[in-house]
Amino acid sequence: MRERRNYINSSLVILFFLMIWQIGAALYNKPFILPTPGEIAAELWELKAVLIIKHLPSTIIIILIGLAFSVALGITLAVLMNFSKSAERTFYPILIASQTIPIIALAPIFVLWFGYSIWSKIVVTVLITFFPITVSTFDGLRSVSKDLKELMLTMGAGKREVFLKLSVPSALPHFFSGLKVAVTLSVIGAAIGEWLGAEAGLGYFSRRMMTQFNGAAVFAPIVLLSIAGIVLFLLVTLCENIFLKWRKSL
Repeated sequence: MRERRNYINSSLVILFFLMIWQIGAALYNKPFILPTPGEIAAELWELKAVLIIKHLPSTIIIILIGLAFSVALGITLAVLMNFSKSAERTFYPILIASQTIPIIALAPIFVLWFGYSIWSKIVVTVLITFFPITVSTFDGLRSVSKDLKELMLTMGAGKREVFLKLSVPSALPHFFSGLKVAVTLSVIGAAIGEWLGAEAGLGYFSRRMMTQFNGAAVFAPIVLLSIAGIVLFLLVTLCENIFLKWRKSL
């Protein structure tokens, strides 16, 4: 009942925001700069075939491949740093430094290196998304109870058993928290990569429409990007509920 009430409250806030936007944009009366939600919806409906059939799959592929690389890289680095203090001292400062460089400044370099191929966009996506996965998973591995660890070792468990039966379950909630953040950031990464250099994709289409001063068509792919991010977030939440059923029983 409480969850339903929260959804209702959220829906009311969104509707209020859209109403203010509709009124404000209509009074401003410059649709090439600030179109109304109604104009964006109409443009989205008119362009649905082009956006959904041609540009959306291109963006989704970039997001999924980028996330796959980020998960693999993030888990590998987290496990390595957990087992080796030397690796932690080596890689952790590099992880932090990688997030201090503006991605918008690196993206043109990746386009220069990889051209307009899919890999320039994937690299941008990975650079944005691997950090929360790595840090969250590493923190989860480090959050293992020392008492439980010592108990398992006292009972004859090996390092492998301690890792699989204690460290991994302890790290899973942290991993999914990081993955939720990464999923939303992956949409941004893919859009940035496509914005700076691509031949297809929602970010590319939005930039192309901006040069034509078509405000509604600029916002239309952004709406699809937002929907894609929400769907991916819900899928991660579903996977989290499946893999962490034991947490509900606690």
